Amino acid sequence: MTEKIGNVSLVLDDYPGRDIYSDGEIEDELLEIAKTTAPDQFDRVVAEKKNWAVMYHFSTIRTNILSWYPFKKTDSVLEIGSGCGAITGAVAEKAGHVTCVDLSKKRSMVNAYRNRDRDNVEILLGNFQDVEKKLPASYDYITLIGVFEYGRGYISSDTPYLDFLKIIRRHLKPGGKILLAIENRLGMKYWAGCTEDHSGVLFEGIEGYPDNDRVRTFSKPELEKIMHLAGFESWKFYYPYPDYKFPMAIYSDEYLPKKGDIRGNVLNFDRARVNLFDESKAIDAMVDDGLFPLYSNSFLVVIDGGRT
Repeated sequence: MTEKIGNVSLVLDDYPGRDIYSDGEIEDELLEIAKTTAPDQFDRVVAEKKNWAVMYHFSTIRTNILSWYPFKKTDSVLEIGSGCGAITGAVAEKAGHVTCVDLSKKRSMVNAYRNRDRDNVEILLGNFQDVEKKLPASYDYITLIGVFEYGRGYISSDTPYLDFLKIIRRHLKPGGKILLAIENRLGMKYWAGCTEDHSGVLFEGIEGYPDNDRVRTFSKPELEKIMHLAGFESWKFYYPYPDYKFPMAIYSDEYLPKKGDIRGNVLNFDRARVNLFDESKAIDAMVDDGLFPLYSNSFLVVIDGGRT
């Protein structure tokens, strides 16, 4: 079964009939914003509402993570975990076609309304493990923006994160790429006093998630190990700052921050934090020692699918 919102199709063949996860009543407000607000007015609404959920889903700063990427009009993109569409429009602006996959119908309706004038977006509802069986092996890019950490919820196996990448790889064209954005569990902000993004627990990621078997993020060496075990041979790390959610700068190994470039990062918009030390001075020390890539707050990894 398919529903239409403007030009966007919502395919419900694998939708279980109810949203498995929800943030509650705020999602109704998000849907109303998407229905009644032009995209060029989203930042105005964010400023007026002063609400974390509205900011997270509608701030145009969110798009910085991929708006610079050189997608082409001939590219087909699979966006896994598209949610309310914070990234969808930025990708659809450049790519030829974007296929979204998400569990939530309410969030997918938000996505559809904000992109209803686009004719190159479709949304498939359902758990990725069910939907992917019907997906072609023909995507130029597959995006995982704030999704990989939930791999245990997508994939039922003893090694869900490894298997998630293996399954995704099957749907890439030869030479296709995976774009993966995720927090670094050893990011400097967590040492300095920010709580873990998903649980709100201080030092949980640094301590290796001793009491959390639902969501987890990874250090750079851990990600490299998973990618290698999944059969990938080539990848490139980028370092969004202050993180991949609201990136104001995106560094790379070819262009790392210099001493003094990073100053005053004491904000944590979703919840309160403590300040255990001067984070900027600590980053300067890491920069001096060439360790910034290990302590970047988050990563954007471009993974080469190979097999050309």
